[in-house]
Amino acid sequence: MKLYGRDKGIFAVESWPDYEDIYKKTIEVATFLDLPRFPDITEDCYLHPNILCLKYLMEVNLPDEMYSLTCQVVKMTGIGEVDFLTFDPIAKMAKTVKYDVQAVALIVVVLKLLFLLDDNLEWSLSSLAEKHNEKNKNDKPWFDFRKWYQVMKKTVDEKKQKWEEARAKYVWKSEKPLYYSSVDKPVAYKKREMVVNLQKQFSTLVDLTPTTEKKKPSSFQFNWIEEDTDRTCFHGHSLQGVLKEKGQSLLTKNSLYWLSTQKFCRSYCKHVTTYEESNFSLSYQFILNLFSFLLRIKASLLHEEVSLIEKKLFKKKYTITKKKSSRSKKVRR
Repeated sequence: MKLYGRDKGIFAVESWPDYEDIYKKTIEVATFLDLPRFPDITEDCYLHPNILCLKYLMEVNLPDEMYSLTCQVVKMTGIGEVDFLTFDPIAKMAKTVKYDVQAVALIVVVLKLLFLLDDNLEWSLSSLAEKHNEKNKNDKPWFDFRKWYQVMKKTVDEKKQKWEEARAKYVWKSEKPLYYSSVDKPVAYKKREMVVNLQKQFSTLVDLTPTTEKKKPSSFQFNWIEEDTDRTCFHGHSLQGVLKEKGQSLLTKNSLYWLSTQKFCRSYCKHVTTYEESNFSLSYQFILNLFSFLLRIKASLLHEEVSLIEKKLFKKKYTITKKKSSRSKKVRR
């Protein structure tokens, strides 16, 4: 496709798109075009929460045993159903799912179920895991949340720095120069050639390292190898330190859980719930910021999705709080 004339202004964009804007515009286009129901999203589909959870568990270096727990939450909440996941633009009540955001929100909920993330329990469980691993070095190591936090924080900080540097150095120029008309074509190509030659000359003068070849695109941003001595791989670690057997089933040693929100905004409000970092534990903030960086979204958007999953998972608790609030309103009146 050749671009010139007025089309140049459309494609000469010099800004990074926002996740929410892309999401909204995609839905608007699908609705405007009256597209039929999209192909069913089954358990074999890449967009199914079970598969996406597996991907992101690998991405953030969490134990493989957490996968079965995320699958249980998917089953209990019903968010793995075909009708819930499949987008139908022409339906009267068209439901849309933020697939990746939903998957990482599921992992956040499971982490809260296991470690509570209240800046207290996760560290005490980490101390127990550390002591066990020191005594039983030949056995399968227990998952140590503190050690995982230290490894991930260092890795993410390095990745963020590289990402910010890459964004700052990014040249908003297409590989082929854009021109307004066929008359301007030779001039545009000549200017581009001069710029490239000057850049090469300056790089040799400054003794800069030559630009490396572009890496092949990958859906993974982090690479965890068990043989890597610099960074610990936690994929094979056990959750035995946070789980207990009861008959044939496994239960979490932690019996507590705090809801991300107990009050949702009204229907006319643009957002589901508000998110203020100061109201939440540092561990919870770190988890949200970690996944937000992976998906390049705002932490508040992920917090909303966590709250929605919790609403499905703890229906009774939300209905009780709703009844209490309605009763209190009646008393006030």
